Amino acid sequence: MMPMNIIPTLDGERDQDLFESVTEEEIIRLWRSIKGRGLSEDEAWHAVVTGIALDMAFAKSKTCTQIEH
Repeated sequence: MMPMNIIPTLDGERDQDLFESVTEEEIIRLWRSIKGRGLSEDEAWHAVVTGIALDMAFAKSKTCTQIEH
């Protein structure tokens, strides 16, 4: 049986693995989807990059919060 205190650590690793497994093709598909909704190429790219940065920032803060508790 797995000790309860290791679960948050595994959750953090799973979040990190999710970002590491994103492919270039998936990012391009997302960019094209956003661009197809009326944004310019640059605006769509900034939206993708901003979204990735926010996801990573909140994933890190979630991991840090879990470790502190």
